[in-house]
Amino acid sequence: MAHKFKITAAANEQFKFAFVYNAETIFWSENYKQKASAKSAVESLKKNAPDAATVDVSKGEGGKGYRFEIVASKDGQHFVRFVASNGEPLVRTETYKQKSSATNAIASLKKNGPGADVVDEA
Repeated sequence: MAHKFKITAAANEQFKFAFVYNAETIFWSENYKQKASAKSAVESLKKNAPDAATVDVSKGEGGKGYRFEIVASKDGQHFVRFVASNGEPLVRTETYKQKSSATNAIASLKKNGPGADVVDEA
């Protein structure tokens, strides 16, 4: 199966989405009050992720505009969040023991996100 964005129902009549490959969720979103907002966020990722910079916040790097941020968790692992130009996070990953797994997640979204199908399961 190919990579895809899955829009699903969330608590309190809200919506969320995930970027998935087979049964594995790579990135997931916050909850949105309207399905249209979730769809808009997906389109923003598809458009802006391929050219977005990657900054390693765990090393003190910062950035502006659309960007991937590699962040250290409290237990020394790492996760990734994709931040919009307004500074709001759109999606994040699980925490990884190896930083290379975080960079692999970024590479997957950059390469496969633009052409990924959007599946509405809500």
